[in-house]
Amino acid sequence: MNAASISLDHRNRRTALIFSAIAAAMLGLGFASAPLYRLFCQVTGFGGTTQRVSEAEAATVTASAKTITVRFDANVERGFPWLFRPEQVKDTVSIGARDMAIFTARNLSDQPVTGTATFNVEPAYVGKYFDKVQCFCFTEQTLKPGEEVRMPVVYYVDPAILDDTDAKDVESITLSYTFHPIVGGTANGVDRAVSGS
Repeated sequence: MNAASISLDHRNRRTALIFSAIAAAMLGLGFASAPLYRLFCQVTGFGGTTQRVSEAEAATVTASAKTITVRFDANVERGFPWLFRPEQVKDTVSIGARDMAIFTARNLSDQPVTGTATFNVEPAYVGKYFDKVQCFCFTEQTLKPGEEVRMPVVYYVDPAILDDTDAKDVESITLSYTFHPIVGGTANGVDRAVSGS
């Protein structure tokens, strides 16, 4: 083998190694993209993603005299055998005051069904000001055949919305949920004290 052949072989191996590293990095980004996107949405409220806050954080919030209307929307994925609805279609709350909305779900099938709820708010840009303290959407929900439960959401609208020039004049927010099936899910999370089951 001459020097030119060795040099070409070395360059080919280096090029193959570089492209392998790029492919591995792209594969890693593909796996990380969903959690990173979810984290981005949670931090910024992008796409109407609401915020999750602790009891301690919620306890420091002072209610404002200004009110806002919150509308509640409930949906299920096509073919998902649940009847899912809010008990109250809308509520008027003081900004910063903690409130509770109740949703009911009934399994219309003859077997246990596990689901998880996705959620967002409209207008989307106020998602960063909609704070949930407790929500059925934080865990999977399993309902036995024919079982009906009441599921609470404890929330408040952050008073910081009043300092946002784009959001301070919003008079109504819609909180929307959609339940999706979880294949092979396990029972957990339904607040039986609230549901009375």
